[in-house]
Amino acid sequence: MNKIKQISSYLTQHNLDAAFITNPDNVFYVSGFRSNPHERLLGVVVFQEAEPLMICPNMEVPDAKAAGWAFDVVGHQDTDHPWKLLKDAIIGKGIVISNLAIEKSHMTVERLEALQELFPLASFARLDDQLNSMRVIKDENELEILRQAAKYADYAIEVGVNEIAEGKTELEILTAIELALKKKGISHMSFDTMVLSGPKTASPHGKPGDRKIQKGDFVLFDLGVIYKGYCSDITRTVSFGEPTDSQREVYETVRKAEQDAVNAVKPGVRAMDLDKIARDVITKAGYGEFFTHRLGHGLGISVHEFPSITGINDMQLTEGMVFTIEPGIYDPSITGVRIEDDLVVTKDGVEILTKYPKELVIIPTGN
Repeated sequence: MNKIKQISSYLTQHNLDAAFITNPDNVFYVSGFRSNPHERLLGVVVFQEAEPLMICPNMEVPDAKAAGWAFDVVGHQDTDHPWKLLKDAIIGKGIVISNLAIEKSHMTVERLEALQELFPLASFARLDDQLNSMRVIKDENELEILRQAAKYADYAIEVGVNEIAEGKTELEILTAIELALKKKGISHMSFDTMVLSGPKTASPHGKPGDRKIQKGDFVLFDLGVIYKGYCSDITRTVSFGEPTDSQREVYETVRKAEQDAVNAVKPGVRAMDLDKIARDVITKAGYGEFFTHRLGHGLGISVHEFPSITGINDMQLTEGMVFTIEPGIYDPSITGVRIEDDLVVTKDGVEILTKYPKELVIIPTGN
């Protein structure tokens, strides 16, 4: 439980009595227990010296223990007052809460008020930055899981590309992808799978539907899988039939922007430098107004996690960081194109986890 020890040391250094971790992703990170508690209370309480405890729905207590949690678990029924049970468990350890660290980005007002009622004299500190600093550097075990998650993402793109045919709908292709993954043992996607065609590719967060694939369409895939609790995230755009000169120009501009940014990844480079490299390529080609989002985001237990790869983030890259690079051009008069890879910063450069080819794939129409 090295992660628990790290948090305990942090509490000691900052004169904090305890940390209450409630984000299910962070609960999984520190405990190994993955839960979707819905509205029910889930959390891990870490102390300076005393053993930690977990609170979760009573029906999940056996699951928490099976996941390897070796400390106290407070289970609560739907008819219980979970906050009172939590307070009683803390008092039972002989601990007085004066300074409590919480995840301010996750804590709701309602839950904060419940904590204030339990501990009326306590002050509340921000724990988010400490957890981000821990999660941002992946160890070798995490990296191996992420490599496998990326392989499944590559496979999913391959399935999707092979399913493209005239008259087939976006949802039919999407269904084929997810069915193939389930046959491989993947039960959950990182997020809602995206298969967009034709003019719909110009919507960065478009919704797949019953639009049928037509000759001349670009088809955009954005998807990822959850493997052993970790996410992958890949985007590829392909052409059904020969592209027009304008379509090809948009594609090659995005490909250059993505590759130039990838090539620049190494320790010491700032996140904002990568964003500028990709954005400058797209702007110079005349499409700057059509690149409407950040360059990328951290990746791990959450599909979108710290850090954000934006033009204002001066954070320096460090060995072991994992994130996406995903520039795009979304011109409704031509097409939309996005290319996305998952990367890990190595000692002297970069390892690309997603490996599906980025040269423009042109699928024959049969005529």
